[in-house]
Amino acid sequence: MVKAKRVLEPVGRQLVFTAKAMREAFEDAAATVLSLGGSTNALIHLIAMAGRAGVDLTLDDFDAISRRVPWLANIKPSGQYLMEDFYFAGGLPALLGQLAMVPGALHPERVTVTGRPFGDQITEVPVHNPDVIRGPDTALAAEGGVAVLRGNLAPDGAVIKHIAAEPRLIKHTGPAVVFDSYSELQERINDPALNITPDSVLVLRNAGPKGGPGMPEYGMLPIPGYLLEQGVRDMVRISDARMSGTSYGACVLHVAPEAFVGGPLALVQTGDLITLDVAARTLSLDISQRALSERRAAWQPPAQKFERGYGALFSENITQANEGCDFGFLARPGRNPDPDPR
Repeated sequence: MVKAKRVLEPVGRQLVFTAKAMREAFEDAAATVLSLGGSTNALIHLIAMAGRAGVDLTLDDFDAISRRVPWLANIKPSGQYLMEDFYFAGGLPALLGQLAMVPGALHPERVTVTGRPFGDQITEVPVHNPDVIRGPDTALAAEGGVAVLRGNLAPDGAVIKHIAAEPRLIKHTGPAVVFDSYSELQERINDPALNITPDSVLVLRNAGPKGGPGMPEYGMLPIPGYLLEQGVRDMVRISDARMSGTSYGACVLHVAPEAFVGGPLALVQTGDLITLDVAARTLSLDISQRALSERRAAWQPPAQKFERGYGALFSENITQANEGCDFGFLARPGRNPDPDPR
């Protein structure tokens, strides 16, 4: 018993001490993702994980971190190299070593489960190919690879991996072409009657956590075949869906609240002008507040996807993208815990 106590007491002290650094650990994870250039899915996963741990990690935290963390990993789909090249260049330890040189990017003094400061474990890590894993002085961009957008079209936030978009589309205004489902999109995307041009903004709705259901990876909306034949390779695309980490383009994702629950995306009509401005972090539906209010008053909620069983349980409890797309009852009470729990 005495021997067990000698073993367990330091373990217990370490767990308590580690709990104080939990939020900083999530912030370091976010900084790592952003210096890699993505993925957008990581924002959902980390927010959900933090919620279960009692940490209130938000999209605003990601955007603040993105503004101070450079893009260092020259890997696809935004860069030139493969993940295999990243591994042979030194991998994650080498990236963290470079990121640690950026003031305020990481929390090197937080103690990990090893009992040692995080910073001590990423010093003097060699980079074997400095074109794959860049340093602060040779960063691919001064900011991280994902931006968080807000505006009257995404009051609770939306995300874009802007480094994977054509630069001409980073600030863009164009007329919306709206699809109410992915099946409608597949059926009609090549219809010349829609008059889709390179300046059009393709909008897919009802593909979020509840509307999908399950928020499928539909976010890289296809470009009409006749535009591809003309050499068009990117367009602004907006949805409440997700996107695979290997996808690219000017795709605005995770629009919250989603259309299925009455988010502003449900009110967009084909022909409406939409403005994307990544530098300003805005996504706007360019109609008057009066028109928006009139459309909201006329909007009717769609029929629920499920009436009973697990599907109904899912629909009743799943949270929105900005909240992690997790069951709300799994988030620990008391988020934003006292930094010193002793």
